[in-house]
Amino acid sequence: MSSSITGTIKEVPKTAEAPSQYLEDIARKATRTERVLYPISAIVGQEKMLRALILNTINPSIGGVLIRGQKGTAKSTAVRGLAEVLPEIEVVEGCKFNCDPKDPDKFCWECTEKKRKGTLNVNKRQTKVVDLPVGATEDRVVGSLDIEKAVRQGVQAFDPGILAQANRGILYVDEINLLDDFVVDALLDAAAMNVNTVEREGVSVSHPANFIIVGSMNPEEGELRPQLLDRIALQVEVTGIYDVEQRIEIVERRNGFNDDPKQFIRDYEAEQEKLRSKIVKAMQLLPRVSSTRENLRTIAEICIAFNVDGHRADIMIERAARTNAAYEGRERITNDDIIEASEMVLPHRMRKKPFEEEEFSVDQLRAVVDGNI
Repeated sequence: MSSSITGTIKEVPKTAEAPSQYLEDIARKATRTERVLYPISAIVGQEKMLRALILNTINPSIGGVLIRGQKGTAKSTAVRGLAEVLPEIEVVEGCKFNCDPKDPDKFCWECTEKKRKGTLNVNKRQTKVVDLPVGATEDRVVGSLDIEKAVRQGVQAFDPGILAQANRGILYVDEINLLDDFVVDALLDAAAMNVNTVEREGVSVSHPANFIIVGSMNPEEGELRPQLLDRIALQVEVTGIYDVEQRIEIVERRNGFNDDPKQFIRDYEAEQEKLRSKIVKAMQLLPRVSSTRENLRTIAEICIAFNVDGHRADIMIERAARTNAAYEGRERITNDDIIEASEMVLPHRMRKKPFEEEEFSVDQLRAVVDGNI
């Protein structure tokens, strides 16, 4: 089935294969021209936040990152700069859902039809970071259905939303704690099934929605709903830097970027390429990294000692530890990998008593790993 296009197109070059592809190309060029991103490798400090983001890009099955902290601590800068160091992905040409040509079982209806007709072509493009604004409407998030057209034409009447754009990419939600309940519910459903389903008056449309969710928030403005908090694998706290030399470096780098963004980006291209290469190597190594039964025993003992609910924490620590080992170029997990992962998985999962704030203790974590508890 061919996708329907609404609105008026005054002039489309005859060389364009399809209006939708032409508009896609124009949008892509406009984005490259107008948006200059601060290099992630130029961020001073905030190592824990950067590590959490990188681990998720290496292994999206970890389950996302929540970044909590003060304003002006490079949260948004890090997330948006992340896309610049990620490897390109293969997508079905013209697909609104970024379908993977190597995974036909997860094709949308249009890609399934293209495959049947033998008209499926492949493109490469950069992994996207898609913003989800706090005030977005339900239709903007999940997509909209024209019921009258749906009855006559079927799924052609579906207008994809933000969750469709984010498939196989990164969904970034700034001020995630301020999201409306209906958006939180949509994120929970998509996170559970990796599918977004839109239903209106008995008509239902589903499409793949497998994304890395990255949220940032200032806890002074309110907490995150517990159901969504539990779904996000890693959490990191960011604060301002109180080292004088590092604060000077932050100002100097920002001034350099503002004065001449292109030159600043060229100055950091070697660092960007080094990080990009390390991420690619970790992706290739990850399938060979294994957990021993002793590793799993250590993880279980940690989760019991920290009194976490359920078993999701065990699974997330193991995934993050394996990924951390791959990032460090190793095929075996060490206790340091487990500690690194636990520091990001446990703090927001510890069972809290009424009117008490449970403090996460790194010393206690190390004592459990060393067998002293």
